[in-house]
Amino acid sequence: MPQPLLIAKAQEELFLLPKMSNRHGLIAGATGTGKTVTLQVMAEAFSRIGVPVFAADVKGDLAGISQPAAANNPKLADRIHKLGLSGFDFAGCPVTCWDVFGEQGHAVRATVSEMGPLLFTRLLNLNDTQAGVLTLVFKVADDSGLLLLDLKDLRAMLQHVGDHGKDLQTEYGNISSASIGAIQRGLLTLEQQGGDKFFGEPALNLDDLLQTDGNGRGVVNLLAADKLQTSPRVYATFLLWLLSELFEKLPEVGDPDKPKLVFFFDEAHLLFTDLPPALEEKIEQVVRLIRSKGVGIYFVTQNPTDVPEVILSQLGNRVQHSLRAFTPNDQKAVRAAANTFRANPKISVEQVITQLGVGEGLVSFLDEQGTPAMVEQALVCPPHSQIGTITPQQRQQLLQNSVVAGVYEKTVDRESAYERLKGRSDQPAQTTQAPSRSASQPAGTPWYQNLPSLGMPSSGGRRGDTMMDAMMKSAVRSIGSQVGRQLIRGVMGSLLGGASRR
Repeated sequence: MPQPLLIAKAQEELFLLPKMSNRHGLIAGATGTGKTVTLQVMAEAFSRIGVPVFAADVKGDLAGISQPAAANNPKLADRIHKLGLSGFDFAGCPVTCWDVFGEQGHAVRATVSEMGPLLFTRLLNLNDTQAGVLTLVFKVADDSGLLLLDLKDLRAMLQHVGDHGKDLQTEYGNISSASIGAIQRGLLTLEQQGGDKFFGEPALNLDDLLQTDGNGRGVVNLLAADKLQTSPRVYATFLLWLLSELFEKLPEVGDPDKPKLVFFFDEAHLLFTDLPPALEEKIEQVVRLIRSKGVGIYFVTQNPTDVPEVILSQLGNRVQHSLRAFTPNDQKAVRAAANTFRANPKISVEQVITQLGVGEGLVSFLDEQGTPAMVEQALVCPPHSQIGTITPQQRQQLLQNSVVAGVYEKTVDRESAYERLKGRSDQPAQTTQAPSRSASQPAGTPWYQNLPSLGMPSSGGRRGDTMMDAMMKSAVRSIGSQVGRQLIRGVMGSLLGGASRR
């Protein structure tokens, strides 16, 4: 049984119980109040007991977790002395760096098919009509056995559906050319924001996020998000996709002694801004059920009210840093935040919450019965690792020593929808028409039924795979179970509300 994790200290030490860590949590507070350091302290604690961590490094200052803290840091020494921490050691954590743009970490990619129409609707900010057309495009691609791997595949498929709208409307319904154009323009904007770098192969193998080092410490996976933050919709949708993939992939484990992975969702307000009701319902479902897969989700945001109430009620482990109360809206937010804690008769939470110093917080963790403890005003423990950024040389060293070095660096562009449709369009004009139905083909069979199969050989996905191995595994994952034609998507990427992956 793992030892409780010391996170903060008031009159008594406040521990986060590993067995209750998959019941999710919240780190909230205004800018500059210590949220990132609290995240770092928690991530270190999980790593020490062998739990892998995923976190977005929004400002670039979380990467210091890879380096030991300086023993001569006066602020650190003062906090250690004030809390009476004996035997305090200075050590970094094993870290793997990731980056959607492939600049400050290993490239992170997903295929268009894995993302699915529901998340693309969120990504492109489509209305209901446009979302319906996009779903139709994915459905035609699935039925035709055309792989959607990168954005040029999706663009080609949109153009194909638009050009053959009359041929398809009997089978699929009316197709609005205006909606096709709007989606194409949205894809162009997405490319200009750098979102095209996220789509392609080799796609991310989620097993790479669940690693431990030779000493049994969990690897801290850091997503370089300082540049990604300039495209907040891409950032939020990417993390949402990753969360849904974890939900789909991991088996049920019930209530383990410690989590299999802890997922920190920084800048969580970006996830819930202008969120379509259908997608919010999916998020609620994932948050509610993913704890049985052994995954703990910790939302990091400025105010608890940034998180929908139905999700907020499931966040049992909480650290609330100081909030500002300069305006009536601020004061209302303070009252709402205060009401989220189990009351302590010794503390006026609504008053204290605006008076907390940097690194000080209102803390309430779940006890062994899963009941929130009474809120305590406490000082967060100092991290054992460096606070702040690392040098480019240190980052390069992390990349070279990574267990996935060389796996994701090179993009692979295999035959998919773009190549198939382009090859068809290069043929003489008469060959682009729907093929005639043979005598043996039953009436009512759609024109695309005669397209050749796109089967691929299977491959493993063990650590140490080459880049080609990773690409082949990604290809296999893209193929569904219906004779290599039907492409299966996860709970947030499905066409019809969430088919289970097989």
